[in-house]
Amino acid sequence: MGSLRNSKTLHDLFVQEKPLFPIIQHSPTSPMNEDLLSAISYCTFVFTFTDPLESPAQRDSKRIQLSRIISILKSSKKPLQHRILAPLISMIQANLFRPLPPPANNPSSSSSSSSSSSSVCELAEDEDPVSIFSPVWSHLQIVYEILLRLVITIDYEALRVYMDQSFLLKLLSLFQSEDPRERESLKNVYHKIYTKFITDRSFMRKSMKDVLLNHVFEIERHPGIAELLEIWGTIINGFTVPLKEEHKLFLMRVLIPLHKTKGMQVYHRQLAYCVSQFVQKEPMLGAVVVRGILRYWPVTNTQKEILFIGELEDLVDNIDPDQYRKLALPFCTQITKCINSWNSQVAERALYVWNNEQFVKMATTGMVEVFPVIVEGMERNLKWHWSKNVRQLTESVKVMLEEMDPELYTKGLIDMQNKQAEAHQLDIRRKKRWEILELEAAKNKFLNPQRSICVSH
Repeated sequence: MGSLRNSKTLHDLFVQEKPLFPIIQHSPTSPMNEDLLSAISYCTFVFTFTDPLESPAQRDSKRIQLSRIISILKSSKKPLQHRILAPLISMIQANLFRPLPPPANNPSSSSSSSSSSSSVCELAEDEDPVSIFSPVWSHLQIVYEILLRLVITIDYEALRVYMDQSFLLKLLSLFQSEDPRERESLKNVYHKIYTKFITDRSFMRKSMKDVLLNHVFEIERHPGIAELLEIWGTIINGFTVPLKEEHKLFLMRVLIPLHKTKGMQVYHRQLAYCVSQFVQKEPMLGAVVVRGILRYWPVTNTQKEILFIGELEDLVDNIDPDQYRKLALPFCTQITKCINSWNSQVAERALYVWNNEQFVKMATTGMVEVFPVIVEGMERNLKWHWSKNVRQLTESVKVMLEEMDPELYTKGLIDMQNKQAEAHQLDIRRKKRWEILELEAAKNKFLNPQRSICVSH
């Protein structure tokens, strides 16, 4: 440091040869620079807010110094020079890149009893994640403001000297923070960096994709998936048509499998937006998406079922009509299963899908195959469902279907009755066969043996 401060020739060298970073025009020893360096040096010390030996007055003093830094950066009309930018980035790294506390509600962290752990995980799947508000946020909030200010105002060439790929990976790891305020600030910073660092976009996309894949196949819980998907939503929105093969693979291998994860309800809105962006850009992808969602359809989680039904209904509006014929039967079969669900919310949500004109249009493209499945589901609800509201909605849909094609609906009823009669006859024949077998067994004294055989060594 002494050689830098006392060497005037080194400063001249930077001015004469094109510097890698912008240099401020006033002297390096200006009072503003010295004050800024002093504040940066003071803020490099990190408070944990958990150590009882830490002074509250010193914590507050650091917050004031951080506020001074952001105030100076906002008021300055000239670019920062290297001797300011380097320690400033170091201070940001010291405050942000820290070990994060363990998750507050991570039942699978204990490996002592796998059976009890898995049962707890099942119970926790429907629960909302617990947000932990870090006491360090009073400092971190300003540090993120400083970082965002640098990303917005400093040239890419100057930033890239300090924010290399290692820096970006460390920044990405902070999405595991339990504090939603930090993840929100981090999302804004990371997206700004993606916008500015054009040459690093491919690396940043791959890094985010790796985090999502790790969540799907390795780590069940990751607090920052929603924020990462929000960033992806803006990225996908900027993809050009026709889509690259790399981007289609991201849809099929990452976004669709994300539907099967536990706790998917937390980020389903962002996930559905990303998927819909792909289908809007290339409607032919609708068939791949629908089949993928049907493959991961939840069996016991009713809240996920309701979300899936809504996502499928939204997708119908963007699917290529040429795909309707192929999708009609699997789509309507799953909706009919949901209509017959004993959970009234799932059944009602599925019945309301029939108000969607595009869904009805898709169903009509495969009337011959679809109607027998739908008719059986309608009649089963009217006869067996416990909910009065579900039965009333079912009756309304039945009236609509009968108006669409009375002959086909009547044929579906006849086929259903014949199918039930045939099943009844098979049941009678099966019972008779068992009775004959029991009689034969009684005759041969297999059911009530007179003596037992004991085998001993």
